[in-house]
Amino acid sequence: MTGSSLRLRLIVGGMAAILLALTVAGGGLVHLFERHVARTIADDLNLHLSQILAALDVNADGTLVLTRKPGDPRFEVPLSGLYWQVSNDRDQLLRSRSLWDATLPIAADAISPGEEHRHVLRGPGRDEVLAAERSVVLTVGDSKTPVRVAVAASLAGVSKASAAFTRDLAIALAILGAVLTGATVLQVSLGLRPLDRLRRGVADIRAGRIVNLPTAVPSEVHPLVEEMNALIDSQVCEIERSRGRAADLAHGLKTPLAALSADARRLRGQGEKQIADDIEGVVAAMGRHVDRELARARVRGVGGRSVGRPTPLAPLLASLIATLGRTSEGARVVFETRQPPEFAIPMDRTDLAEVLGNLLENAARHASTRVLISAVADDDGAGLRITVEDDGAGIAPELRDLVMERGIRLDERERGTGLGLAIVQDVLDAYGWRLSLDASAALGGLKATIETGPKAGS
Repeated sequence: MTGSSLRLRLIVGGMAAILLALTVAGGGLVHLFERHVARTIADDLNLHLSQILAALDVNADGTLVLTRKPGDPRFEVPLSGLYWQVSNDRDQLLRSRSLWDATLPIAADAISPGEEHRHVLRGPGRDEVLAAERSVVLTVGDSKTPVRVAVAASLAGVSKASAAFTRDLAIALAILGAVLTGATVLQVSLGLRPLDRLRRGVADIRAGRIVNLPTAVPSEVHPLVEEMNALIDSQVCEIERSRGRAADLAHGLKTPLAALSADARRLRGQGEKQIADDIEGVVAAMGRHVDRELARARVRGVGGRSVGRPTPLAPLLASLIATLGRTSEGARVVFETRQPPEFAIPMDRTDLAEVLGNLLENAARHASTRVLISAVADDDGAGLRITVEDDGAGIAPELRDLVMERGIRLDERERGTGLGLAIVQDVLDAYGWRLSLDASAALGGLKATIETGPKAGS
């Protein structure tokens, strides 16, 4: 996939959205976890406050006492992370053993009796603690003594629990991200499958296997398929009109050329040999152009999309060989064919006959005794190759490209227009096939190869 790939863009966009969503979700879950832990600690502090307030009393001399100690054993362990402290306005101070020689730096803010305040403070060892304090008024005789009770818990445990939760959450989110990425790739592949079928359909049209794109597609792609089919039909109509005009023009020139040929013969009979030769030369040149345009107008290749079904090769070869066998050149050679049974060529029968007829006629004309026709297909069926070989003198390598040009004949004594191979090339071009000429390793003469597929060659 390249940077211009729609599949790559969708996958990258989906992965970016997944990454963003998982990042936001991960941050939110960690924040919620920390809030949950902090809320749990706050609930525990309220419980401890209630226990201490329930056990708080004042002696007859006004001294603060706790009738029973809080039940959590951490209050008795120095610097355990859980602390309590009681103070009044007479500078009396009670504190848990866990504070050791430290005190909680409670702010001297006003607090109403029964009201609870919470602060984040620096506790013993410079640890952050969450402190909850409450004010009550104790009555001794006629005097009332305001007392502030504070309970604090270290927040170090929250940080450790949050770090452990973050690690576990990261692993879970990574697994979830991998699953979602795989699902995104699968979703994109399934979503783009109709476009892939559309691409294969266009390739089938180019290869002549179908005429129009199938319309059994999702509704989102259906308008595109309809427009493409309409465009193809319009193009076919235009090609047919152009082909008809070319054929009409070529046929229209046949009659004037025949008249000129008759005039040239009369002039020759009157002794005007030079003028007759000039006219016949012009008529011959124009005749070659007309013949080639007629052949090109008959081409029913992929451009015309007239290929419905492949053409069976064996019956066509038998018909062409039988026809050539009635000519002087064909009667003196032996034609051998080698092709798999039921071998078929994705080409219109008329076009294939034009191609093979010209190649067989050239081979028969230059062969000594044998002409070999072979046909093979690649294992995957993507490439087809047909070769026509003869045991004649062959053609020099430097002349092989020359003979494929229109109107070129190496032996001017031979009859013909010199258009055979040029017409073959025109037909093959319409189908995207290739023609190449080489020396025949089997018979020693010329080997003409027509093939389709990614590479040309013999």
